[in-house]
Amino acid sequence: MAKEIERKFLVKGNFKEFVSKSQRITQGYLSSVPERTVRVRIKGEKGFLTIKGIVNKSGASRYEFEKEITIKETKELLNICEPGIIDKTRYLVKCGNHTYEVDEFYGDNKGLIIAEVELKSENEKFKKPNWLGKEVTGDVKYYNSMLMKNPFKNWK
Repeated sequence: MAKEIERKFLVKGNFKEFVSKSQRITQGYLSSVPERTVRVRIKGEKGFLTIKGIVNKSGASRYEFEKEITIKETKELLNICEPGIIDKTRYLVKCGNHTYEVDEFYGDNKGLIIAEVELKSENEKFKKPNWLGKEVTGDVKYYNSMLMKNPFKNWK
């Protein structure tokens, strides 16, 4: 299984002028318990099944397994997911040697924009663009699996 190491930030400024690519994502969770999340996702014209393990103490690293599945299978699995589908656009923004994935949420999470950067190690240095806001790495309320249970619209 691959290990995912990422840092997560709120977005406070205009990033869209730096976007190289964007894609609509719809996803649901078959399991959202902290020890393991099982997600199905439609990303553009492809479907994926992803299993993620529990995060480490820093909140930046966890195991991840992902497999491409058919759109038909993905749609069938979305029908049996826990309540609360996540709908967002993912923007790719290159900055230095890294590419940030910036998610702009819709529906019950409208108004929330989160940027993630994947790293090779937890201590890897990376450039922080001026549109990055507060770091929220490890804050579970910003996990997609939690946004479906307690969406952003309820935080205000």
